[in-house]
Amino acid sequence: MQQEENYLAQSISQVDADARYDEGVKRLLANKSILAVIMKECVPEYRGCTVREIAEKYIEGEPQIGAVGVDADETNRSVSATIHGTNTEDVTLTEGTIRYDVRFYATAPSEDGLIGLILNVEAQNRYNAGYPLLKRAIYYCSRMISAQYGTEFTKGEYGKIKKVYSIWVCMNPPKNRRNTITQYSIQEKHIIGEAVEQIRNYDLMSAVMICLGDEDDKNYGGLLKFLEVLLSEEKSPETKKEILETEFDVPMTQTLESEVRRMCNLSQGVKERAMEQGVAKGIGIGEDKATLNAIRNVMNSFKVSADVAMDALHIPTENRAKYRAMLQS
Repeated sequence: MQQEENYLAQSISQVDADARYDEGVKRLLANKSILAVIMKECVPEYRGCTVREIAEKYIEGEPQIGAVGVDADETNRSVSATIHGTNTEDVTLTEGTIRYDVRFYATAPSEDGLIGLILNVEAQNRYNAGYPLLKRAIYYCSRMISAQYGTEFTKGEYGKIKKVYSIWVCMNPPKNRRNTITQYSIQEKHIIGEAVEQIRNYDLMSAVMICLGDEDDKNYGGLLKFLEVLLSEEKSPETKKEILETEFDVPMTQTLESEVRRMCNLSQGVKERAMEQGVAKGIGIGEDKATLNAIRNVMNSFKVSADVAMDALHIPTENRAKYRAMLQS
């Protein structure tokens, strides 16, 4: 009974650690410098802008700040370092509550002046969650459009609808999707005849799936490397700082550096909890089985190989062949 209570307590602690880690990821992704790098790569409206311009001129913070910046000389203003829309939500009586990791407003340059955008960034640890993740992303896009009724437009003012983006950062995708970035949007297709509509009248939603992967992949680089380094559970804060500053020109402000260090500490805590839980679960069933459970727990929790898990658990070299065989039995 005492063993079960200890394991339950550790399970609760693990859930709490996981929740704090998830919150740390969201806080990190809500930093404007980080968002600007993502937007530069995934949002075509910003292809001609620098990352610094996106962060300082086009990402809107609090709603009252978003009301300013229509004219060019007003958009280059001082802004806070974090998006305040973290965990914003849409609520209706019939549809319930949808919580967004990060949701914010932005303006973007166009031939006709500044246009308004609504963007959502999600951090997703489980790609196979029992349903197609892409459909959830499209649903989020749809809700961000429908939620504009009564705020951005009313009744017949559909021309005022703002384009929306839902960008998903997938940290543990299946192998065939690793190190890929894929965009899904509305396209014009002629069935009979060639009637051409203005793109801005139908290009109103875009879902982007960013699937991170390993360093040795041919596609590893650019935004994929940037996010892998940023969210890595293995790299130290000092290594992250050096790579982000030297390779991606992201200024490591005090706020951002603090969030990076906090993330690394949370990551280490999650690992230690997983190891403790794996060992505790095996108490009373023999040392070998306890160790085997610990190895499996680390492998499943962090999607790592048996060798990496055994390194983390400090399994003696002479015992590793035995545990590899037990894992395959």
